[in-house]
Amino acid sequence: MNLLFSFLKPDHPHGTLLAGYFGKVVICLMMRKTLPLMNYVKSHPEIVSQLVDLIGITSIMEVLIRLIGADETMYSSYADSMQWLDDIQVLEMIVDKFSSSDSAEVHANAAEILCAVTRYAPPALATKISSPSFVGRLFHHAFEDSRPKSVLVHSLSVCISLLDPKRLVSASYQAFRSQLSHGTLVTASPETVNGMLDSLGDLLKLLDVSSAENILPTTYGSLQPPLGKHRLKIVEFISVLLSIGSEVAEMRLIDLGAIKHVINLFFEYPFNNFLHHHVENIIVSCLESKQDHLIAHVLDECELVTRILEAEKNSALSIDLTKRTLSSEGRTPPRVGFVGHITRIANKLIQLANSNSTIQSHLQQNSGWTEWHASILTKRNAVENVYQWACGRPTSMQDRGRDSDDEDFRDRDYDVAALASNLSQAFKYGIYPSEDVDEAQASQERDDEDVYFDDEAAEVVINSLRLGDDPDSGSLFTNSNWFAFDEDKALNDGPEASLSANLESPS
Repeated sequence: MNLLFSFLKPDHPHGTLLAGYFGKVVICLMMRKTLPLMNYVKSHPEIVSQLVDLIGITSIMEVLIRLIGADETMYSSYADSMQWLDDIQVLEMIVDKFSSSDSAEVHANAAEILCAVTRYAPPALATKISSPSFVGRLFHHAFEDSRPKSVLVHSLSVCISLLDPKRLVSASYQAFRSQLSHGTLVTASPETVNGMLDSLGDLLKLLDVSSAENILPTTYGSLQPPLGKHRLKIVEFISVLLSIGSEVAEMRLIDLGAIKHVINLFFEYPFNNFLHHHVENIIVSCLESKQDHLIAHVLDECELVTRILEAEKNSALSIDLTKRTLSSEGRTPPRVGFVGHITRIANKLIQLANSNSTIQSHLQQNSGWTEWHASILTKRNAVENVYQWACGRPTSMQDRGRDSDDEDFRDRDYDVAALASNLSQAFKYGIYPSEDVDEAQASQERDDEDVYFDDEAAEVVINSLRLGDDPDSGSLFTNSNWFAFDEDKALNDGPEASLSANLESPS
């Protein structure tokens, strides 16, 4: 063990290749010799600080994540014995890398570890990372003079993960679900949110683009200045902050003019769809809020409906030199890129107006909205309704209220499990003729596990066979006689005949 961990000493070379091998060996020991390894590291606390010093190497970062218990696969039964990690202040060592290093890789990996702690961590570390003092330490490093913008971006990533732990693990949602069964899910307390709100004013100052002078040429013109990743991350932070339903946060955002500011950015940068996505979420959170003052702020003070109508009226990119986004000279200005987003916002307004009198009265009092809704929006919705397109889509798809990109896309208009069972039975009892019979006979000889259709596999088969509703097409799921045995088969001898009769019997 001494020889293995001597790799971490400062006088040794730390190439990424060797670090990868080191990480594989240590993680293997963690999984197979958990207690001896943890006792060794506990008796040599300098190992943790050496790992933190090499945090810019991804393989070392992965070792550190597992060492501090921020991984769902590692020694969950030892979580209560991890107090020593808090005693050596491992989280403070990690967050201080934002101040001591200028490397973007170090900042990204430090944030990744801290985000992992917010999702799954021993109780002591979970309590510390959600404390107002720790959040204040994060922002202190982010606002230090001459610090790279990557410090602010990754510090906000940690805050976003504190507010919404599921947000940064959507690609590995199954792993996240497994964490819920035995891990400590960090949730932001009102004290944590208040700690973030203390720095909100300084954050909003960074959203101001009026003093920036840099210009970025683009294919459609130029940005003066470009929005930048750090401003985009601030808007995302505001979006998540509004989604948690904190009335204190909502009032603070209104008082500071944050919502109005981000809506202005929405229209000033007409081709930044990342920005449009976050601002749309902000607007929807405000409109769906139970607080009338928040809805009134968006509709009246931010003039949301008026801004939408103005953007629809002037849908070409501006050539005004005072604008943030300029069209190229000598070329026809392109159409702005947020029309789809304002269409969805407009449809959300109409939807919520049915149940909210404040929104309804505001829309009714705006004559321009009524005219635009009747002449433009209704026709646009009809054209963009993909379920009405006559382009070869199965007609049975038209009754679906959402597409497969929705979060609950597995909620189908048919029972996948039942169809999977029927599909398995169909092969098992030899319903299919000719070459399918051989497959059916082979399936009988398999174990039950081999012929099992899980939901995903069954859905693939079902979607590939559900080709339409033509009765003459022989489609598997549109033939009403599909589950019935042929009469000839029913007359055959053997147990299949009696089974067929029982299946077809009304009883």
